[in-house]
Amino acid sequence: MDAAELRQMQAPIKERYKTDPKAALITLKAKGSTDSEGIACKVETGRAIAMAGLHPATGGSGLELCSGDMLLEALVACAGVTLKSVATAIEVPLKAGNVYAEGDLDFRGTLGVDKETPVGFAEIRLRFEVDTPAPQDKLDLLLKLTERYCVVYQTIKNGPKVSVSMQRM
Repeated sequence: MDAAELRQMQAPIKERYKTDPKAALITLKAKGSTDSEGIACKVETGRAIAMAGLHPATGGSGLELCSGDMLLEALVACAGVTLKSVATAIEVPLKAGNVYAEGDLDFRGTLGVDKETPVGFAEIRLRFEVDTPAPQDKLDLLLKLTERYCVVYQTIKNGPKVSVSMQRM
């Protein structure tokens, strides 16, 4: 797909959202079930079932997916798709590319070993490696726009309002 094809494909969608802003508001959903053996949660991904469990640093077997890893994988996936989309739109030819996400956790917080240690990632680093003949100013623009339009990156960076509730089945 080239820039013209991308613009042609997205033009009617953008126009609809301009004329009807409410049409752009979509609720994405995820569902999981704790009806499984051990300390695990079956997550319906829409394409398959992913089994999430404890990280080995908290006593897990390492056979199930770690939700922290899944968060970083979602960031990599979103950033990679956004990078390719932006590269296409601004006509930066990518011969190849890699996207890396790393996050630092102190599991003392998660396990309640130290009440002063925060639970969650203390730092997340997102890095791109690209093989392209594009000049540096185009790469700078590519990075700036990828950062701006990556949904998962912006969600992590800006911390949206989050609520939690519980009810009986």
